[in-house]
Amino acid sequence: MAEHYPWQASLWQQLARRSRHAHAYLLHGPAGIGKRALADRLMARLLCQRPEGNEACGQCKGCQLLAAGTHPDHFLLEPEEADKPIKVDQVRELVEFVVQTAQLGGRKVLLLEPAEAMNLNAANALLKSLEEPSGDTVMLLVSHQPSRLLPTIRSRCMQQACPRPDRAASLDWLARALPQASPDERETLLALAGGSPLTALRLQEQGVQAQRAKVVEDVKKLLKQQATPSQLAEGWNAVPLLLLFDWFCDWAQALLRYRLTGDETQLGLADMRKVVQYLADKSRPERILAIQDWLLLQRQKILGKANLNRVLLLEALLVQWASLPGPG
Repeated sequence: MAEHYPWQASLWQQLARRSRHAHAYLLHGPAGIGKRALADRLMARLLCQRPEGNEACGQCKGCQLLAAGTHPDHFLLEPEEADKPIKVDQVRELVEFVVQTAQLGGRKVLLLEPAEAMNLNAANALLKSLEEPSGDTVMLLVSHQPSRLLPTIRSRCMQQACPRPDRAASLDWLARALPQASPDERETLLALAGGSPLTALRLQEQGVQAQRAKVVEDVKKLLKQQATPSQLAEGWNAVPLLLLFDWFCDWAQALLRYRLTGDETQLGLADMRKVVQYLADKSRPERILAIQDWLLLQRQKILGKANLNRVLLLEALLVQWASLPGPG
């Protein structure tokens, strides 16, 4: 059974009480706020033969088949491998499912996540089914980055923004999920997760705080000329590339913000405040802007699954970072 998150209560009431459903929903919002759980919950409600109020009963044949992963009128489409695109052949299988008659005599429901993982051919293959849905079919598309979807995909779905909980609600949920962590640790995890509590939990499980501590210490060594970019790049193999670029993008933004405003409350997390302040004082604004533009461009390539040489990319990043302070 999908987990129920308290910050989704109002949205769930709106979705579950509808007497008629759209043929396609685009559930969108930041990663780590429970969109997949919401989609799973809605799918169960739509396939249930004897729903109890706003929830699936959990006892009927439809609920039992769904729980066993053998419901004939349910289709799940995800990348075949983590961080890989959804291919056109996978979408063609989905299209074949859509045109079939529901075997249990009710709805057919398909769930696609993340929708932005579809390559161009796959997205185009989905369009016909979105334009002309067959029978009582409901498509649930989950997206963390809806701007990366084709406009024609977005326009054919009922777009539903999913709420990110406020800081207090997130910390309250993390206190229950991570009772062994200190309040400061939970605060730090939530900050590293950009305010998304499920992402904070995942980061804790991945040991990201230890990875972050190593990266911060290595950046300090770099600036003190105690280590070379090539040495450090080789030592960061365990840290996800996107996470590294998220951190450096945050630091570059804090650099520029402090350089322009002098507001010490905007220096970011405590582990890098002194470094950010030092670099801001020693770096020219145009240099900060240049590295910020470069970081954002490379981050976009990473999101687009570009075939990048990880070590060379990190070496280039560290060479530029080390050259920030100084004249000219």
